Amino acid sequence: MSSKPKVLITQKVHENIQAYLNEHFDCTCWEQEGVMPRAQMLESLKEVQGVFLSGSPVNAEFIEHAPKLRAVSSASVGYNHFDIEAMKSKGIIGTHTPYVLDGTVADLVLALMLSAGRRIAELDAFVKAGKWQKGAVKGNDLFGMDVHHATVGIIGMGRIGEAIAKRAVNGFDMELLYYSRSRKPDVEELYGAQYRSLEDLLKESDYVVMITPLTPETENMIGKEQFSLMKPSAFFINASRGATVDEQAMIEALQNGTIRGAGLDVFQQEPTPIDNPLLKLPNVVTLPHIGSATEKTRYDMTMLAAENLVGALTGGKAYIVEELKGLVKS
Repeated sequence: MSSKPKVLITQKVHENIQAYLNEHFDCTCWEQEGVMPRAQMLESLKEVQGVFLSGSPVNAEFIEHAPKLRAVSSASVGYNHFDIEAMKSKGIIGTHTPYVLDGTVADLVLALMLSAGRRIAELDAFVKAGKWQKGAVKGNDLFGMDVHHATVGIIGMGRIGEAIAKRAVNGFDMELLYYSRSRKPDVEELYGAQYRSLEDLLKESDYVVMITPLTPETENMIGKEQFSLMKPSAFFINASRGATVDEQAMIEALQNGTIRGAGLDVFQQEPTPIDNPLLKLPNVVTLPHIGSATEKTRYDMTMLAAENLVGALTGGKAYIVEELKGLVKS
């Protein structure tokens, strides 16, 4: 009989990562594409001490099916799928994967700014539809808005916010404003960042970038009132979580010309319904939540999640989510 801890791996992982997990654990693995169906996942929890997952809710129902569970490792930075109080009440450690995706998400944010500001997706469709004909384009029909030397306001100056700031200032000579729970003197010194209240940031920015984690304080943080403060020429970029924004208020702001456009990697419901009005608006760039979606970054995230699970179950190093760090004795 194996003396290794029993763990459940709820998604197919790279063979190198699977081999690493097998060295340390007695693994039950989902070998098919996609994620293990919820019902089957719950049935597989009875004997496990650890679970490796990505985005699946770890709630009271989940915990009820896992009486021996000691640690859950999520291959993600965000952990709003963790029911923190339920996990805390049962002494279950939760880990996540910070740092490894910061640059990749920051790259995508700059891509969204460029795509929205210079109307890349809209004008790509224009050319492919055969509309680029002599005499068909007049005046400023194809004009967009510069990114270089424009003012960017970053809401949430964490690690990803800092990576965006570096690219915006060093690469595009942008003026940098930010709003965060606390001042960031290092960012102010390095990039000339200026702290603003949320209201002033919205009023002054040409590009507003939402990159906060989803918490009770940030849910629906940007709504009708906030959009009304923005310049009519401004673009809203969201690469945080869809629930940080009142999506209906954003749709109305885009339809009414309250703001000029948006670049979105996240939505209130994902996948977003095909009848979502955002998908019909030419001034909106829409992506399927691909912030960290490069081969290298996803591999690194998955490997870190595997290392976290080993650390959490053996008393080694692990990136434990802030609210659950008190469960580990120093």
